[in-house]
Amino acid sequence: MAHDHAHHHHHHAHTHAGNERRTLIAAAITGVFMIAEVIGGILTGSLALLADAAHMFTDFAALALAWFAFRLSRRPADARRTFGFDRIQVLVAFANGVTLGVIVVWIAIEALGRLARPEDIEAGPMMMIATLGLLVNLVAFWILHGADRENLNIRGAAAHVMGDILGSIAAIVAAAVILLTGFTPIDTLLSLAISALIAVSAYRLMRDAGFILLEAAPPDIDREHVRDDLLAHIEGVEDIHHMHVWSITQERPMITLHARLAAGAPVDATVKRIKLRLHEAHGLAHVTVEAELGECADH
Repeated sequence: MAHDHAHHHHHHAHTHAGNERRTLIAAAITGVFMIAEVIGGILTGSLALLADAAHMFTDFAALALAWFAFRLSRRPADARRTFGFDRIQVLVAFANGVTLGVIVVWIAIEALGRLARPEDIEAGPMMMIATLGLLVNLVAFWILHGADRENLNIRGAAAHVMGDILGSIAAIVAAAVILLTGFTPIDTLLSLAISALIAVSAYRLMRDAGFILLEAAPPDIDREHVRDDLLAHIEGVEDIHHMHVWSITQERPMITLHARLAAGAPVDATVKRIKLRLHEAHGLAHVTVEAELGECADH
C-alpha cells in the first residue's frame, strides 16, 4: 500500500509538472498575438475582432493564472494550511468561469449597441488578422490538449482558448460575408452566437469548481453505495455513519467515516480492511476511519 501511494504521488507530480509547462507555453503564445489583435481590431473597426482580442486578453490572464496556480500548489502543506495549496487551482478555475461570464455580458452589450448603430468594417484586414488568430489559438489548444483534461484548472484555460477559436472562426466568416455581400450586421450577429457558446462553458466551469469549493461529494462517488458496499464486504462492521466525502481538487477525493464494530471484532485489522476496500473498490486513497465498539460519542 505504501508503494501504491508513493507511485500515485509520483504520477500526480509528473502530470502536474506537464500541466504547468503546457500552460506557460500557451500563455506566452497567446500574450504575443493578443497585442497584434488589439491593434488590428482598432484599425479595422471590427467588433468581432475586438471581442476576440478582449477574450484573448482574458485567455492570456487565465493561462498565466493557471500556470501560477500550478506553481503555487507545488508548495508543501504547513501548520496552518494542512492540505497544502492544491485548491488554489480550483479557485482559479472558478475565477476563470466568472471572467468568461463577464466577457459574455460585455460582448452582448456591445453587439446590441452595434445593431442600433452599424459601423463600417475593413473586412480584408479583419479576415487576415482573424485567420492568424485562429492559427495561434489552435496551437495553444493543441498544447493544452496534451495536458490532464480532467484537471479543472486545465479545463478553465482550455475553455478560454476554445472560446477564442470559435471567436476567430466567427470573425473569419463575418469578414467573408461582408466581402461578398456587404452585409455588416453579420459581424455583430456572429459575436452574439459565440458569446452564447462561451456562456455555456462558463456555467459548467463555475458549477464544477463550485461543487468542490462547497465540499460536495465527487459526482462519481455515491455515498449510500459506498456505505452499503462496506457493510456487505467487511466482516465485523455493524454500521457506517457520519460519512463525509469531498475533494481538495478533482484528483484528490477524501472520505471520513465512523464504523461501529461488532463485539470482539479486531479493531486495527478491520480498519485496515475498510481502508483497503475504499481504495481498491472506490479509488479513495485518503481515508480517515473512527472505529467504535459501542454507542457513537458524537451526536
